[in-house]
Amino acid sequence: MMRIKRDYPLTVCIGLFYLLITVLFGCGGPQEKINTNDVKHKSTFKKSQMKDSISANEKVILCFGNSLTEGYGLKEEEAYPALLQQKIDSAGLNYKVVNAGLSGETTSGGLGRLNWVLQSQNNIQLFILELGPNDGLRGISPKETKKNLQQIIDTVSLKIPKAPIVLAGMQIPPNMGPDYTTEFKNIFPVLAESNSIALIPFLLEGVAGDKTLNQEDGIHPTAEGTKIVAENVWKIIQPILKK
Repeated sequence: MMRIKRDYPLTVCIGLFYLLITVLFGCGGPQEKINTNDVKHKSTFKKSQMKDSISANEKVILCFGNSLTEGYGLKEEEAYPALLQQKIDSAGLNYKVVNAGLSGETTSGGLGRLNWVLQSQNNIQLFILELGPNDGLRGISPKETKKNLQQIIDTVSLKIPKAPIVLAGMQIPPNMGPDYTTEFKNIFPVLAESNSIALIPFLLEGVAGDKTLNQEDGIHPTAEGTKIVAENVWKIIQPILKK
């Protein structure tokens, strides 16, 4: 499994993290303090190095997302794309999983770096799209989130038309109000249906809200929690890879 790394400064205030904890997972009890010095994006990636590390006959699965994809707080081999690579290797399938996750990414940010990421890869055969939670954190209009995701889907479909797209569904608790929560949740199945693409109903199914499966920030899955996330993804992509 390969991970895309790129210099990308990221500053997150403590108040914003408190809001994230509340909005995304609504964990009960006293909330842990977050050390903002820990929120750093890891660096240095060269397109030529990535292309050279993947042989011409290897088919690429591109995991495009935020910290949930990047594997915030985890070792590189513990992130869900790396766990997918293990499953793929065990199944004897010829695919290389590329981790294109970036902590703090919004749908707008993802749209902005999409072309760069696509240009860095050859032979993309499957595109996994995992973005949206940080939009919910910022209270961005679900209509804007949906619009950005649709533009990402359109761009991928245009540039790599033969590559299936898998959309990761996300949910947020009702802290932002029932109307916002419902509209946000519905973004993903609506987009999947209208674009005829595969949907992971809820990426964090079986993990979100469980303190034993999340890191101290109450936001990001632990290594054990990420195993469940990887299984949620694998159940959807396995039939696609075997076609």
